[in-house]
Amino acid sequence: MYINEGWLTSNIGVQGQTETVRGVSSMGGRGKSRTQRKHFRQSRENVWKRSKPDPSSQDPESTDNPNSSWTPFATQNSAFDEYYIEQGIVQPEDWDAFVAVLRSPLPASFRINACSQFSADLRSQLENDFVQTLQAEVVEGDDPEAIRPLPWYPENLAWHSNFSRMQLRKNQTLERFHEFLKLENEIGNITRQEAVSMVPPLFLNVQPDHFVLDMCAAPGSKTFQLLEIIHQSTKAGSLPDGMVIANDLDVQRCNLLIHQTKRMCTANLIVTNHEAQNFPGCRLVRNHESLEPEQHISQLSLDCILCDVPCSGDGTLRKAPDLWRKWNTGRGNGLHSLQVLITMRGLSLLKVGGRMVYSTCSMNPIENEAVVAEVLRRCGGSVELVDVSNECPKLLRRPGLKRWKVCDRSLWLSSYKDVPMNRRSAVFPSMFPSGKNYQDLVDSNQKMDMGDDTDKGVCENSEDGNQATENPMTDKLTEEVSELPLERCMRIVPHDQNTGAFFIAVLQKVSPLPAIHIPEKTKNVIDKQHGEPENQDLEDSKVSQVDSLENTHEEALKEVNVIDNKPDKEDLEASPSGEEGNVIDNKPDKEDLEGDAEEVQNLPKTDSIVKTTSRKRKLQIQGKWRGVDPVFFFKDEDTINSIKDFYGIDESFPFNGHLVTRNQDVGHVKRIYYVSKSVKDVLELNFSVGQQLKIASLGLKMFERQASREGSSAPCAFRISSEGLPLILPYITKRILRASPVDFKHLLQYKTIKFADFVDAEFGKMAENLTLGYCIIVLCKGKREASESIQVDESTIAIGCWKGRGSLNVMVTAMDCRELLERLLVRFDAENGSSMHENMPSNTNAVDEVQSTHDIDDSEAPEGPNS
Repeated sequence: MYINEGWLTSNIGVQGQTETVRGVSSMGGRGKSRTQRKHFRQSRENVWKRSKPDPSSQDPESTDNPNSSWTPFATQNSAFDEYYIEQGIVQPEDWDAFVAVLRSPLPASFRINACSQFSADLRSQLENDFVQTLQAEVVEGDDPEAIRPLPWYPENLAWHSNFSRMQLRKNQTLERFHEFLKLENEIGNITRQEAVSMVPPLFLNVQPDHFVLDMCAAPGSKTFQLLEIIHQSTKAGSLPDGMVIANDLDVQRCNLLIHQTKRMCTANLIVTNHEAQNFPGCRLVRNHESLEPEQHISQLSLDCILCDVPCSGDGTLRKAPDLWRKWNTGRGNGLHSLQVLITMRGLSLLKVGGRMVYSTCSMNPIENEAVVAEVLRRCGGSVELVDVSNECPKLLRRPGLKRWKVCDRSLWLSSYKDVPMNRRSAVFPSMFPSGKNYQDLVDSNQKMDMGDDTDKGVCENSEDGNQATENPMTDKLTEEVSELPLERCMRIVPHDQNTGAFFIAVLQKVSPLPAIHIPEKTKNVIDKQHGEPENQDLEDSKVSQVDSLENTHEEALKEVNVIDNKPDKEDLEASPSGEEGNVIDNKPDKEDLEGDAEEVQNLPKTDSIVKTTSRKRKLQIQGKWRGVDPVFFFKDEDTINSIKDFYGIDESFPFNGHLVTRNQDVGHVKRIYYVSKSVKDVLELNFSVGQQLKIASLGLKMFERQASREGSSAPCAFRISSEGLPLILPYITKRILRASPVDFKHLLQYKTIKFADFVDAEFGKMAENLTLGYCIIVLCKGKREASESIQVDESTIAIGCWKGRGSLNVMVTAMDCRELLERLLVRFDAENGSSMHENMPSNTNAVDEVQSTHDIDDSEAPEGPNS
């Protein structure tokens, strides 16, 4: 397996530290920034390959023997089998089918971007082309359909392939389909994503005007999905009223997140870099007289929150089979406290009436039902678990469990009173169905015994502290059953619909969270930092003071690595590093990703957690986040007016307060970004509260300064970026030309055309008569008429070009040219008789002609004109 390193690099939006290299457009994302490249140099083990055979080996049974056949990694773990059989994840009669599917490779799946102007074309191509051509590759006994739409996903926009990722790479007859997937994913027209990871956003009920937070967002496929939903009903030149905040703790994963979401070309996104359990609330002091007239919000309050928390990740065994040998019960137990804290923090930021989806890619009830139950107990009726059994009816799911046990170091525990004294710092009451601590259980048993002073289920701890009950392994009378409606949760298991495993719970906030007791010393610190709130219950920063299962969040993180996560000796011997407590190393590498983030989607986001505990957490100074450049509103009226005049931008396009940069020196600003009103409001709030948000990226790259010699002599110093063109195009009245299909095709093919060489001579003269600088070429739907006015709508196809002294040069990456040309050829083929194929060079395929330019590293492409 391989990956083009350029795919992993990403434009950090407006972050000056890691801006895209020259010549990279919004949709290609193939620049090689040194800052980002070094993040991915350390690769992890390729789990699908073994080392080459050793000729010196004489063992006929050895996998290193040249005479022995290759054997895959062992996809079994006796501890795994014992654990999940005991937990009753599936019925005994289903176990064989369950593990058989779990030990098979995961089929590839992908989702069409609903906001792409080619979404209908892509769906049609899948339905009318690939469905038939791939059918011959179906192996007997497999799914009878080579590819098919997922029946539970709206509008046939999500597709399931009968081929694994390995088959797509190795089977030459699938090469065309594989190239289709890679290209469209890189452009942003589709997202390669595991099927079950598409499910959580569907239950959020996101509306175009909602403020949405994705708390643990990397690698970004779900964030992209949320952006699709809020943008889906918007028209050309307009933006939705809502926005998405995508957060992740790890800087490396933030880079991957930014690259993924950059393909969406949205002005309604902020990417932040925070611990999810301490995400800033940005609560402004409630003194309305001190607010500026334009300040509309006084706190960060969210309509919807996606809480896809860090987890042990055993639901991803089909695509990461190395997890079989690493699996142990300590992984799930160690993350339980952190998962509770993250969820509680999210609920504190959620509006009353808002909805949160809690999800993991784990099958473990300690990370799933136990977390949901503890959150419901803490919220005391202010949050309810929503019954969504009638939503997405075609999605096969199983109800949540109401009973489970805790396994700690091979000891099965049915109740907290069974926990040995020396393990009570690692195993918490909240892990059990009732959530009761030792004394509550004793009192409950005494009442059940009708006044008997002896707790028959509990005996004194032995001197070594290793005994808590007479027979905890077999004492079925003490097994607990939750009284909460946990059956409203849903668990997706692999063998039901040939997917990975996933857990989802939908929570709705029906009233403010209950007040809690906060020590006076802590209260004074909070009030000093955030001002004295009025009737603030368990909101904003105070949520971090909730009784966190007898420990602070730092202690919870420590337990992940030290107390709870000590694997058995065999696990350490199997691990290359031999480190105790490494939850799962999920850093993506070249071998694992192969050009898209689907491979790391839903893998546990815990590598950064391990790093966090290695040193004491230092509080950053507000507004001076290390490694992240500050954000400034761009207010240089001279530059803004020159841009407006040069392109004839209509006054109805909102400029005031919507332009931002990362460079306070106006004379050296290279890129200007555009933000929506919702992002603008949040940014102003962030300034008001002392810049509590550590912003890694925001907004849509709209204008770029021309750095070349010819570019610097143009009347306007800034050109319109490829990302920003679709938004501003309906408001442009100057420097816009209409090209016939033939000339438009030739521009995409050859990238540079002299004015005299255009088929439409009049078009060539019009282009030649333009002053030096950037211009826009719009594709005519039919024969070009000189007098016809240019009307822009959702179907308009346009590209940016540079009008040089002797030629017109396309300012779009080779990959974007290739994809656009391919889309247009498919579309015009379907219309029969289009002029798109007129004057096609003999024995030449238009896609092949641009293939050679596609192979050129985009980092070598000039930023300015090449005329």
